[in-house]
Amino acid sequence: MIGPYTEVDSEVQAALDGELERQRTTIELIASENFASPAVLAAQGSVLTNKYAEGYPGKRYYGGCEQVDKVEVLAIERAREIFGTEHVNVQPHSGSQANEAAYAALIEPGDKVLSMDLAHGGHLTHGMKINFSGRTYDFVHYGVGEDGYIDYDEVREIALRERPRLILAGASAYPRVLHFDRFREIADEVGAFFLTDMAHIAGLVAADVHPSPVPYCEIVTTTTHKTLRGARGGMILCREEFAKKVNSRVFPGMQGGPLMHAIAGKAVAFGEALQPEFKDYARRIVENCRAMAEGLMEGGLNLVSGGTDNHLMLVDLRGTGTNGKDLEELLDQVGVTCNKNMIPNDPEPPTVTSGVRLGTAAMTTRGMGEEEMREISEIIAKAARGETDGLRDRVTALTEAFPLYA
Repeated sequence: MIGPYTEVDSEVQAALDGELERQRTTIELIASENFASPAVLAAQGSVLTNKYAEGYPGKRYYGGCEQVDKVEVLAIERAREIFGTEHVNVQPHSGSQANEAAYAALIEPGDKVLSMDLAHGGHLTHGMKINFSGRTYDFVHYGVGEDGYIDYDEVREIALRERPRLILAGASAYPRVLHFDRFREIADEVGAFFLTDMAHIAGLVAADVHPSPVPYCEIVTTTTHKTLRGARGGMILCREEFAKKVNSRVFPGMQGGPLMHAIAGKAVAFGEALQPEFKDYARRIVENCRAMAEGLMEGGLNLVSGGTDNHLMLVDLRGTGTNGKDLEELLDQVGVTCNKNMIPNDPEPPTVTSGVRLGTAAMTTRGMGEEEMREISEIIAKAARGETDGLRDRVTALTEAFPLYA
């Protein structure tokens, strides 16, 4: 196999080396990021990069697809086993494109969709006006109450008033359990389809540490990285009755040739997710997140909803003297990577924000446990107070104790 290409392109190699060093020496708390295994990295960087395979296994528009067919079938079969779903499409290049195809399979342009407000924890593909979703469909939104939780009675009231054709569950910054049964009841009452975007919680669902949306939805979309810890990409799960529409909306409706190297990475990751140790991993993500949340609150910081049930938490910085942008930059200086994030009813603009979003999936992959999470929470609380002396040394001690790709 081809090795490092320093002599071929030293500039790119230098950037890759620099990124590996950054990942090794920082504490990664971005809730949508994780560390894929060497096996996943190898598959995604494999010779399948060279192969065009428009179509689906057994029905390709190109010759020479015997081996890539095997890989795609493996990915499909493993995903079906993980999530207990009838049909899987592993070809979407991203979660955004999975959503685009799913919408098109269920509704028509201009139809009304009820989804979570981006400012309350949703996602830009859930109806943001500058995104394809908000430009193509008529989105209305629900949010969270003063307690930071979704009020399902309010969701029902909005649905009864607006009569959406589709109800969408899923979020990028909601730290609590999603009750898919409640969404299904509301969808049935107003005659709507029910779609869940489980991109953030897919790994937790796979390991049975978060309820599954699959039994309640016509279609479920997801990314394959984040908590699922696979190759970057998207995936669609659906009932068999929607399989033909989903497949045709992905190809040829939205994409041409699938990224077969990415699908190989997905297949490897799904194989890993089927192993018993993955359940333990996902359980530790949640335990670590709760420990970090407790540590942050003990350090004087407020959390939206007062805690977490999953892999992420949202820190409310109002009244601390700092904001999301400033704290993100300060933490970056001491070796902690996170992202500024809107909080519900945020008084600051999206470029500043009053919050930061933190997640524990990546550092759980590195082997850290509850004791380390409490240490990290103390580092964050001190940084929020402007007490940065010695924090970089504490970060270095943690990262050296839990090496990445050693």
